[in-house]
Amino acid sequence: MQIMNRRFWLSSVLAVSLSLVVTGLQAADKPVKLKLGTLAPAGTSYHKSLQAMGEKWRKVSNGMVQLTIFPGGTQGGEPDMVGLMQTGNLDAGLLTAGGLSEIDRAALGMEVMPMFFHNLEEVDYVSEKLRSKLEARLAAKGYVVLFWCDSGWVRFFSKSPVEHPDDLRKLKVFSGAGHTHEYDLWKMSGFSPVALESVAIPQGLLSGTISAVPTVPIFALAAQLDGQATYMLELNWAPLVGAAVVQKKAWDRVPADTREAMLKIAAETGLQVKAAGRAESDAAVAAMVKRGLKVQKVTPAVDTEWRTVIDPLQTHIRGKIVPEDIFDEAQRLVKEFRATGGAKPK
Repeated sequence: MQIMNRRFWLSSVLAVSLSLVVTGLQAADKPVKLKLGTLAPAGTSYHKSLQAMGEKWRKVSNGMVQLTIFPGGTQGGEPDMVGLMQTGNLDAGLLTAGGLSEIDRAALGMEVMPMFFHNLEEVDYVSEKLRSKLEARLAAKGYVVLFWCDSGWVRFFSKSPVEHPDDLRKLKVFSGAGHTHEYDLWKMSGFSPVALESVAIPQGLLSGTISAVPTVPIFALAAQLDGQATYMLELNWAPLVGAAVVQKKAWDRVPADTREAMLKIAAETGLQVKAAGRAESDAAVAAMVKRGLKVQKVTPAVDTEWRTVIDPLQTHIRGKIVPEDIFDEAQRLVKEFRATGGAKPK
């Protein structure tokens, strides 16, 4: 009887062990499927770059990593996408700094405040210097940064001419839904913000819900906003900075021996996205001008008017919106860049 029991026990152990080995082999052979959401419209260079990154990931992982991209805000606005990542219904996102701030407010350090940066060289310098701190803070919240990028300058597109701050105060200005800090800054500066999802901008302009949109030219062109907003103020409001991030839980599913190669591919993709975004910004304006867009240049006197409105916001941004240490470091880095012979303000 003891011998039979021992044989039964051994056969049971072997059966369980074999089952675990088979299960492990099946899991190892099963592709890792990652889902990435973005507001970038389908067919744009941003979307195509992400698709190219996904294909390179597939090849470098021998088919073990498959990236599915949901463009055009099909997963909702950026706060919605962050929420989906938190619950595991979405693995990754290409987000603006506003979207990243839903994870950690420090991400807003790359925008700091309107009209803070004088040129894109300053943006590059501060971005490079702040990157490790920002990535550490995002990592602490459970996210891995795949790459950073920007899309050039945010400009004002409006249904009536805007040159001075008081011109914009007469209009209803788009403010991203869920971004209460942005909404509050507009209000305290005497403007009339209207909170909407980005995907609702075209209909908002058509219906009159909004009459002015701060956005980058490439988005205005892709969404054909110039059909309604036929004026653009050529004011360098702020760079549209963003990053592609992935939930660490999802990233940990990726085979360990392919992660380094995938991060390298992602970094190269970020450089391509940034270069294309900046180049296409000017090209987008040119294309819309041909369709009737009227561009209002900014004189030094008008620039000063806008800065007079913006400068008082520093006390509301530092510590309340952007963490003090990040805000102060961005300020210090810009001064350092300018003092050491960096590109001069334009």
